[in-house]
Amino acid sequence: MRIYWKRTLTAATLFFTFVFAYLTISHDNSKPDEVQLLARATVLQQWNSARSRQVFQDLQNDSVPFNVTYRFLAGSTTQTQKFLTVGLCSIKRKRGTYLLDTLQSIFSQSSEEELRDMVVVVFLADFDTDWNERTARDISDLLPVPVLRGQLLVIHAPQSYYPPLEGLKRNFKDSPARVHFRSKQNVDYAFILGFSAKLSSYYIMLEDDVTCAKNFFTAIRKFILSLGQSYWVTLEFSKLGYIGKLYHSKDLPQLAKFLFLFYQEMPCDWLLNHFNKLLTQKDVIRSNPSLFQHAGLYSSFGGTLNRLKDDEFEEDPGGVADNPASVLTDITQFNEYTPDKAYGNRAGYFWGKSPAAGNHFTVVLRKPAVFTRLVIATGSKDGKKDILKSAEVAVGRDRVETPQGPACSRYFNLGHLVKGRFDAKNIQEEIGSSLSCLRIKVTNTQQEWVIIQKINIWIKDKN
Repeated sequence: MRIYWKRTLTAATLFFTFVFAYLTISHDNSKPDEVQLLARATVLQQWNSARSRQVFQDLQNDSVPFNVTYRFLAGSTTQTQKFLTVGLCSIKRKRGTYLLDTLQSIFSQSSEEELRDMVVVVFLADFDTDWNERTARDISDLLPVPVLRGQLLVIHAPQSYYPPLEGLKRNFKDSPARVHFRSKQNVDYAFILGFSAKLSSYYIMLEDDVTCAKNFFTAIRKFILSLGQSYWVTLEFSKLGYIGKLYHSKDLPQLAKFLFLFYQEMPCDWLLNHFNKLLTQKDVIRSNPSLFQHAGLYSSFGGTLNRLKDDEFEEDPGGVADNPASVLTDITQFNEYTPDKAYGNRAGYFWGKSPAAGNHFTVVLRKPAVFTRLVIATGSKDGKKDILKSAEVAVGRDRVETPQGPACSRYFNLGHLVKGRFDAKNIQEEIGSSLSCLRIKVTNTQQEWVIIQKINIWIKDKN
């Protein structure tokens, strides 16, 4: 990011304005309406200032193929790099508007501690400057404190920076209107990615018509940690479109370049699939449950009805602990349904061929932890096929290395699967110490194959 020093005086004035605003909202005697008025006044000052008209601030990244001057419509960046940037683009819709509800959901479903390590970037991508101005004011009125604290940024890029959006390739027999819409959307995403590249360690893309799960930030952090040193390009926290796709921020310039160069070829979610393959991520890595739900009733393209919902979304996914672990079994797996897909919040499941008595499915944590709850679910989603009919569940301590892989030297039986399921609470009261293993041991041979849908382990908070 580069700042044009000839505008230093204006920047300094703005800086002290924000310092004053921050001190004002931090004071115990501040009233909500005063904060709202102050935020609105700041937005208006930004919008109407000479610096804003000539470009509020330049945030550029030399590794992207476009030299865009971004305008801040509300908020200001801080010097501290965050853990996560939440980015979303928005345009004026023909029917319905959901942006303010989406922002309200992001902030209301996050704790103060989570918000301190997160920044939300809204890219107002409409070419109607009056709409942009009104929307920036509305955002400032709704969420004045996050705006003034630099937790919520509203930006825009003038139309002059866009490549041609007419006379484009009509791939897939799309109408000219559809091609225009999806091509501009690719450029919108490229611009917000380029802007966000240095704000945080990770970046997640949302749409402007979603609701969020409670404490989604913490769930994302846990999911990332659960992958350890595994290689990945994109993590997915929703099944739908471009909602909930997460990247390393270091990859954003490359992704921005990819979307920009191929903006007229195909929709953004299709381009993303190609991007993953080019960077050698073959499989989808998705959290289950989903953390974001599509909430809009009408599409941003033409205002058409869109009732699409994510059937794996949970508003309160709970405190599932995704401790990094090794997952092992001597049950013969089928195709790509690997054992690791059954553990924690990763989407997918283990599918194995007819298990025999004595076969096992074992999760070995890399670091011992105090278990508070275990949940095991086997069988198909409808609960009618491939259930593990007879197995005992045990937990273990004292991790050891064996020729077959890591295991535990001592195990304690907790009980048996009942109709292919197991749910135990208050485990720490029975065992009383840290554990490293969870083992499912088959007690009777069955001809039917087995699906292990999920294994979740809750642990005691270190605090």
